[in-house]
Amino acid sequence: MSTAQSEISTILMDKVADWLTQSALAGNDLETLVKGFCERLAAAGLPLVRVHLSFSMLHPLYDALGFTWLRGQGMEVEGFRKKGGGPNDRFLTSPYYHLLSNKLDHLRRRIDPSVPSEFPVFDELKLMGVTDYMAFVHPFSSNANQGMIGSWATDSAAGFSDSMISALLRIQNHLAVASKMAVLTKLADNMMTTYLGGDAGKRVLNGQIKRGEGDTIRAALVMADMRGSSRLAETSGREIYIDTLNQFFDAIAAPFNRSGGQIMSFLGDGFLAVYPCERHRPQSEIACQAALAAAHKATARMADLNLRRKSEGLGDINFGIGLHVGNVMFGNVGLTDRLTFSAFGSAVNEVQRLQTLTKKYPHSVLASKDFASYCGANGWLTLGKEELAGIKQKLTVLSPDLSEALLADEDGALEPIYDRISDAEQVMLLHRDANRLSAADLKKLQ
Repeated sequence: MSTAQSEISTILMDKVADWLTQSALAGNDLETLVKGFCERLAAAGLPLVRVHLSFSMLHPLYDALGFTWLRGQGMEVEGFRKKGGGPNDRFLTSPYYHLLSNKLDHLRRRIDPSVPSEFPVFDELKLMGVTDYMAFVHPFSSNANQGMIGSWATDSAAGFSDSMISALLRIQNHLAVASKMAVLTKLADNMMTTYLGGDAGKRVLNGQIKRGEGDTIRAALVMADMRGSSRLAETSGREIYIDTLNQFFDAIAAPFNRSGGQIMSFLGDGFLAVYPCERHRPQSEIACQAALAAAHKATARMADLNLRRKSEGLGDINFGIGLHVGNVMFGNVGLTDRLTFSAFGSAVNEVQRLQTLTKKYPHSVLASKDFASYCGANGWLTLGKEELAGIKQKLTVLSPDLSEALLADEDGALEPIYDRISDAEQVMLLHRDANRLSAADLKKLQ
């Protein structure tokens, strides 16, 4: 148990505040900022044994990002995915819930091992030797979707002195400002990556934002489409249709967004993916073979999905995939004030036509001869030459042997990543919805 002095150096705390400002201006990510902040607080003489900080995020996939720092053990980072469901019992008996439901900014409790714990988490803190605990909520603005929530814990025999509390309250404001800057920077990166893809998002953030800006690149190309979606949209409700479409994308699209692949755009019930490569044969072979491996994996994942759907009394989801290689234009097109970033050109038109031919041939995956030539001579069935609309020369169409496709995806991406909503995620969910919860709603949760 620490026996730190009660007085905290204002000069050293000012140095921590200055570091926060410089770190935010330098564009450091949230993890670097939080870890550096906690280590500097400890170095300034604050007897902190545990710090927890969670930040709500405006992100299509995640609700929050959480950090737990333990003295001498470093920091644990968690990303909390969006997920439905209500708060669990552990959260409903937590200090954070008490803060939010009573609209409090701060909560302080002395931790006495001989006294029954007011909150279950205090039992865990007692094992760590914690003597004093403070939790807080710090919104970034009037927007309830963005804010910081967390707690400080000390093992000092005397607990937090007034000097320590004053120092923490002051530095908390500096942390909120620096964290908001880091969150907004991360938000821009999240949005670009989620909506445009990794490489395209970086290009836009780096200033490639004018109409017509872009490059001509060589790439292996993938076009995939779900079969029967129009009939499904007409015969099922909106919720069933969207859920089915998301199941399809989860199963078939994920493999093409790894190992160098990038999904450029979702086109209704299909998508376009690219594997950029150099114009030399070795690089083209790597790109095409990666795309073919992803097609094998996507086929296996779709088979797995359809088995699950069958067990639930649902019909199969059929699909078609086209594989090609060629030069494409990679950049911005559209209106001067409304742009999209994608790949364009004759090779894109050709792969789209190839994908359409899966309706003609009894094969779910078709490839051009150029694509197949980079993947080895074995394992291909030549189907014939086809005249493609808008394409002058006939294209030789082949189908890969999919008999050895993986029976399961070793990444396990079809399985839920989290079995339950974590406590920290529930903090952010309730923080987000606090302004919309009435007193009656909160009483029901209790």
